[in-house]
Amino acid sequence: MSSVLYDVPGPRAMARNRVLGVLTVLVVLAVLGFFVWRLAATGQFTAQKWSAFTYTNVWINIGQATLRTLAAFATAAVGALVLGFVLAIGRLSDHAWVRVPFTVVIELLRAVPVLIFMFLLYYGFPVIGVRMEPYWAVVIALIAYNGSVLAEVFRAGVESLPRGQKEAGYAIGLRKSGVMRLILLPQAIRAMLPVIIAQLVVTLKDTALGFIITYPELLFYAKFLGSQASIGSPIIPATMVVGAIYIALCLALSGVATLAEKRLRHSPRAVNVAGANQPTQEVTDTELIVAQRGLGKYDGTNTGTGI
Repeated sequence: MSSVLYDVPGPRAMARNRVLGVLTVLVVLAVLGFFVWRLAATGQFTAQKWSAFTYTNVWINIGQATLRTLAAFATAAVGALVLGFVLAIGRLSDHAWVRVPFTVVIELLRAVPVLIFMFLLYYGFPVIGVRMEPYWAVVIALIAYNGSVLAEVFRAGVESLPRGQKEAGYAIGLRKSGVMRLILLPQAIRAMLPVIIAQLVVTLKDTALGFIITYPELLFYAKFLGSQASIGSPIIPATMVVGAIYIALCLALSGVATLAEKRLRHSPRAVNVAGANQPTQEVTDTELIVAQRGLGKYDGTNTGTGI
């Protein structure tokens, strides 16, 4: 017995897989136990290390840092989506003089790391007399990089659609802009929504790079709090708290995306599009010829007589 991709494992293979699974779990637990033991041995769980989080001002500052992180993310996410749309439409152009420059811009922005963008905007531009706030350096860098990545996501979504979708739009008299806006892009966004959300999660996490250029977001405040010797320099506890906040934010974003995806799938328009994409019954050339001549099962009389 075999499946499409691989043979079904036999009794010995199943037993071996169980042993490997148990060993993997034990190794992971051992590594986690070692790290917990080292944290305990170095006093990271003592009351002094966590005493900073008993102060109201600390939590107020953490809340403000969280709001700054969300502010940078919100602006960068909207800008990256807009830039991604523009670059994707230019990349899909039929004119080479439009398509080639957009392709070069996309590949250039994708190739440069986000941190280099931030360094260039914050430390490089003042050399030529242009000073920029850390907030805008973070936001513009995130928009440039993630917008170029989303452009490729949108392009892949459009090109993955059946060719008949575009041809049907032209057949009813739509121009290319109308076909792209009314037919292709809505379906491409719906199909690529998980990838889009995954890239937005990356955008949220990349806001942490802003601490290097002194943008006062979560990681910047965690570093500041961990450097305070008066409260025991709680760098690891502060990092653990900030990490938990980042995990909560990413899970919340993923939850909103899952809810939006479910609503889109159950919308009447999505149901109609899904039904239109169902494959129709194929008819061979021989059956078509027989039907045109009025013979066989395609003949309305179906008398069974010859010509």
